[in-house]
Amino acid sequence: MKERLSNIKLLILDVDGVMTDGRIIFDSNGVESKFFNVKDGHGIKMVQRAGIDVGIISGRESQVVVNRAAELGIACLYQKCLDKLTPYAKILAETGLDDSQVAFVGDDIIDIPIMRRVGFAAAPADAVPDVLPHVHFVTRNRGGWGAVREVCDLLLKEQGAWETVTARYYS
Repeated sequence: MKERLSNIKLLILDVDGVMTDGRIIFDSNGVESKFFNVKDGHGIKMVQRAGIDVGIISGRESQVVVNRAAELGIACLYQKCLDKLTPYAKILAETGLDDSQVAFVGDDIIDIPIMRRVGFAAAPADAVPDVLPHVHFVTRNRGGWGAVREVCDLLLKEQGAWETVTARYYS
């Protein structure tokens, strides 16, 4: 596991079921809401401070996701991607990274093609069972309930960046 994680330069996340618990709420005016976990957001900010870029590839399109990505400083955002390999290939071409330098967190069968390519693939505890044979790590937490934070912390610790990134909290 350490060898897989030591080379990661980019963490790509799915949204529904990974960054959120998978629920999509529409109010009576048709306004969409999603629930994001603040601990996941802090984990994302910490990996960014450690020099790991973060991107999002989502099958759905939502202004809520645009807002959350902007809040977290995530510029690499692809939505409405029923074929997630197309934006993934574009990301690799733009960054010059190869598969071994990318981590991906997904939860459903649409994510399997990327999971089979990346250097490190993870899934939340409540991912679709068909995904599990294709990942290197299954979180203890469910999507939207700290799964992303768990992966972020694992990356930081395995790359030896945990103490540096968190030093300000312990001083």
